[in-house]
Amino acid sequence: MEKKFLIFGVLLGSFAFSSQVFANQASAIISATQADSKVAGEATLTEKDNGLEIEVKVENLSPGKHGIHIHENGDCGEAGKAAGSHYNPDNVSHGFVVKDGFEHAHAGDFGNIEVGEDGKGTTKFFVPGLTLTGQQHNVSGKAIILHEKEDDFGQPTGNAGGRIGCGVIMMKDIGDQASEDNQDTITKN
Repeated sequence: MEKKFLIFGVLLGSFAFSSQVFANQASAIISATQADSKVAGEATLTEKDNGLEIEVKVENLSPGKHGIHIHENGDCGEAGKAAGSHYNPDNVSHGFVVKDGFEHAHAGDFGNIEVGEDGKGTTKFFVPGLTLTGQQHNVSGKAIILHEKEDDFGQPTGNAGGRIGCGVIMMKDIGDQASEDNQDTITKN
């Protein structure tokens, strides 16, 4: 009987590990929209059971809050203007999707990232219902835009000013994810 529980435990543990390793994941490498700027960063999006976990890291920005949004097109051309408007599939007013949900905010309204005196900032949050693979509220292939000013949540788009950074959300290959996870394990050991 103990042997059956041991085998079941090993199988269950293997399933939990493999589902974590092979979760759908995407990233966007954020680059400056102006040639004379050193703005840089990365957004990592990980699909969970009921939404997306999003982590954004940026550097070489002025201290303070900077608006960050997903825009409707996966194109960073024309100094970020080719990314189009905020991703707003439900045609609702601007808000903070993390707090207000899809009924009261654009699906791409992520609020602000706080940047320190060293020019670096990190934010991590979860958006229920956002997806990389589903039919509704799918952000794969769209652009993340970093703005010059704070999103004050005013209408129609938050008054965050110009587009200073842009990156296209690209799905990671499952093999790349497994390779990265293995490298992390090797590095930690």
